[in-house]
Amino acid sequence: MPIRADQLREVTDYQRLIINYLRDVNGFVERDSSNYSAGLAMDKELLFEFLEQTQHESMESLRRMYQDRTEETIIALLNSEVNRMNGKLISRGLIDVLKRGLEFDNGVKLNLMYRKPDSTRNTDAVEKYKNNIFSVMEEVYHKEGERIDLVLFLNGIAIFAVELKCNTSGQNYKDAIEQYRTQRDCNTRLLKEKVGVFAAFAMDLNDVYFCSKLQGMSSHFNAFNKGNNFGKGNPHNENGINVSYMWEDIWTKDRILLLIDRFIYIKTKERKNVETGRKIKTKDLIFPRFHQLRAVERVMDSVIEHHSDRNYLIEHSAGSGKTETISWLAHILSTVHDKENNNIFDTVLVITDRIIVDRQLQEAIQGIDHKSGQIRVMDDRCDSEDLAIALHGNTKIIVTTIHKFYYILNSSILGNLKEKRFAVLIDEAHSSTEGTFMQSVTHVLSNEVNDEEMTEEDKILLEIKRSGKQENVSMIAFTATPKPDTIQLFGTLNAEGNKESFDVYSMKQAIEEGYILNVLNNYVTWKTYCHINKAIESDPELKTIAAKRKMARFIDLHETNITQKVEIIIEHFRQNIMHLLGGNAKAMVITSSREAAVTYRLAMDKYIKDNGYSRIKALVAFSGKVPLHSEEYTEEKMNDIKEEELRYEFDRSCYQVLIVADKYQTGFDQPKLVAMYVDKKLRGTAAVQTLSRLNRICPPYAKETFVLDFKNDYDDIVKAFQPYYKDTILFETISPADIRDLDKEIDFYNVIFLDEVEEFNTYLYKTKRTDRDKQKMWSLLDRALVRIKTRTEKEQREIKITLRRFLKGYCFLIQATSYENVDLHKRYNYISYLIKEIDLAGGGNNFDIADKITVSDFKQKQISQHTSEQIEAKPDVAIKKTKPVSIEDDEKKLLSEIIDEVNALYDKNYEPDSTTKNAQKIKDLMLNLPVLRNRLTKSAKINTLDDFKFTYDDCVQDALVSGFDQNVDFYTLLLNDSTVRDKFAKVFMLDIYNKLRNENFG
Repeated sequence: MPIRADQLREVTDYQRLIINYLRDVNGFVERDSSNYSAGLAMDKELLFEFLEQTQHESMESLRRMYQDRTEETIIALLNSEVNRMNGKLISRGLIDVLKRGLEFDNGVKLNLMYRKPDSTRNTDAVEKYKNNIFSVMEEVYHKEGERIDLVLFLNGIAIFAVELKCNTSGQNYKDAIEQYRTQRDCNTRLLKEKVGVFAAFAMDLNDVYFCSKLQGMSSHFNAFNKGNNFGKGNPHNENGINVSYMWEDIWTKDRILLLIDRFIYIKTKERKNVETGRKIKTKDLIFPRFHQLRAVERVMDSVIEHHSDRNYLIEHSAGSGKTETISWLAHILSTVHDKENNNIFDTVLVITDRIIVDRQLQEAIQGIDHKSGQIRVMDDRCDSEDLAIALHGNTKIIVTTIHKFYYILNSSILGNLKEKRFAVLIDEAHSSTEGTFMQSVTHVLSNEVNDEEMTEEDKILLEIKRSGKQENVSMIAFTATPKPDTIQLFGTLNAEGNKESFDVYSMKQAIEEGYILNVLNNYVTWKTYCHINKAIESDPELKTIAAKRKMARFIDLHETNITQKVEIIIEHFRQNIMHLLGGNAKAMVITSSREAAVTYRLAMDKYIKDNGYSRIKALVAFSGKVPLHSEEYTEEKMNDIKEEELRYEFDRSCYQVLIVADKYQTGFDQPKLVAMYVDKKLRGTAAVQTLSRLNRICPPYAKETFVLDFKNDYDDIVKAFQPYYKDTILFETISPADIRDLDKEIDFYNVIFLDEVEEFNTYLYKTKRTDRDKQKMWSLLDRALVRIKTRTEKEQREIKITLRRFLKGYCFLIQATSYENVDLHKRYNYISYLIKEIDLAGGGNNFDIADKITVSDFKQKQISQHTSEQIEAKPDVAIKKTKPVSIEDDEKKLLSEIIDEVNALYDKNYEPDSTTKNAQKIKDLMLNLPVLRNRLTKSAKINTLDDFKFTYDDCVQDALVSGFDQNVDFYTLLLNDSTVRDKFAKVFMLDIYNKLRNENFG
């Protein structure tokens, strides 16, 4: 649609408004587009003006060598360096040339820009920085017939392209994006990836999007918006245009140079082609999204003001680009100076709670420009002593796991770290940020060498102080799902006096901006129905709770149950999933245990084989060894793939399903995951983290997600997501009064005595403990242990749970507050040793349920279906208050009574339908007719289940003929249709086989 003259004026006015601000306020030079050299994407006149002003002597040296060809030679070298190739990949690109400049054969170096110095003490560097020339042109023809609205330049070199649309003219940013994709040649010098502008912006009055890799219709544009009410877009601007932050805050001299110097870089990524096994290298220009830039700058500005006085919580959703954010922040904090020009941090630590350092994080940190020797990664080749040496040395950035700190607490080579200042960036701040692991980090980083004699109380007070916030340590924790404890430890007080995250990029905004998917959109719940039967004549008394748990596990692992679920999963996958993403869609099955994972894999392989399905193959992931059916299974043996290769192998087109047991439920990014089949109870953050494995987008496909859940109530899953949809706020926490109440509970049991606690701590804080001292400590613990063992089993359990709650609560309290109580700390020390000695054997629970019950009438029934579900945000969370322990008496009941109670749950609202009833009649005929029963029994005794099937099929037909009069229509159908007959015959085949194989036969 052609633009009217009045609409054109509106666009031109918008364009002029921006240029005027850049010129009059930001100090840009406005240049006529006639000065633009399209083949070079430069304003050559300004480039040489900058070089003459800042490097006159170097220019003179070059003129002596190249004479009248000097400018031509400089341009030629600049152009060739920007376009330099290494194989098929550009090795330098514009960003590297801008940062590092040009070097000539005669040894002369020309800088193409001057970065902002970390310190203002270097006056020459400050002056050169001020001499950078920023300029803007409008209506720039980057090729004949193609015009760009605005182009921004640094020292005559084009760095940003901008297409503007005015909403009041009937167009918006989407039209600008379409223009880039369909009407702009992305191979010109201005727009070519890595050699042209760093970002092509598409902007209207309300929204900003950018692309750092223009490639026609495949160009992917990222939002560069502030976010509005934790969603997409920008907040209303009372004083102007909603996107005015672009020219007021982003396109400023300082901000642009910060972006070029510290944020924009070419990321080299090496990946293995999963089909051929060959390694493939790619190079992509990385440009930050708005929330990434905001979070890094906010932390940087705060530490300049407050040094290491504060902790920070960054609540950024999945899909936020957290790895890059951590990497940028690590590099910036390693060099940031305060207002007095002093370096704030000696060392920046990046900590992950995984066993080995995350490779993606490691590569991102090392990929950003840095001086040689500045970074040390504590990978699996490094031990804890290597970490101690690095902390004591001058390494600027250390990447490590949190576990290594625990093993260097008493290292003799740590030295006096109290005098050094540390920034600690914690990746995925979940369980590792509480308890002994987090304490070990603060203890190590606040280590000081003190030769003075200290009293026992001095040592205790020092230990307490080293558990909480340290003056020399600032912690910056990253998570998408902050637990209440995490908010208390790292959060910031808001105006209402509650703690919240320092910076938030919400799940809502990530979903609305299209970076992740709402995994609750297609969610179907199922329920398992069955009937438990007593398999023994006697009716023993069993502990009710233990028996019910064992029955639930027996049902979970029952072959019929899993076989039915496997059929549902495979058929759903075949009919609804496998054709998606161009036939590359994958699924994950979440199981409740390692045994369940193995059983699922065996059942899935069998079902696929029995049905002759191709293009479906499953892998399984679990830890350790699983004994099952007289065999021992391991992940590596079942997959015939090394554990460390599994995630890469699963990416191959020959694998479609990954069955997991407590693995790959966090930190596993596989964009091709479309469906998840859940057969495990999920709660709280575990539910969010597990289901979020599905939420990655998979360009260029319009991906949807599907969840089939056999175990969880949909409303419970929704509640788990609600605190993390927008922001998360802590409104209630643990106080010293709560810990004192717990202490009183412990006193009530009368098993821990004050004099023994005091004496134990006397030995504990001795500088050197003798063998005699250690024996005395064990003896003191044993006294309490003897008293505990005189109590009933129920009381022993209550005592252990109360002691564990005290340990956790007190440990959290001294980490989160400055609370000091020497007596409570002594109790904490004593109890932390004592609890390891309390062994509850669980008397009366050591019985097998498998020989006492059978389960029949399995049926999987769909309960609910939810589509396009909107999540209602409920941001308030609270740390669970300590409540008195109340353990339900595990009373004994008759097995038959327990079975009735369990059947009330599993058989509730379920009546076997006519089909199942008819199948039951077929079963009864085969077992009640002596001729058929004898044939089946003989076959069951000597054959495997697969070979037994042939005899079984013959007997089914004979049973149908014998009982023909009972149901003429139904039995005629079965006799005439072998497919239908086989389906119904399978219902009881396993039960009949097991029953006859195990009974005495005369």
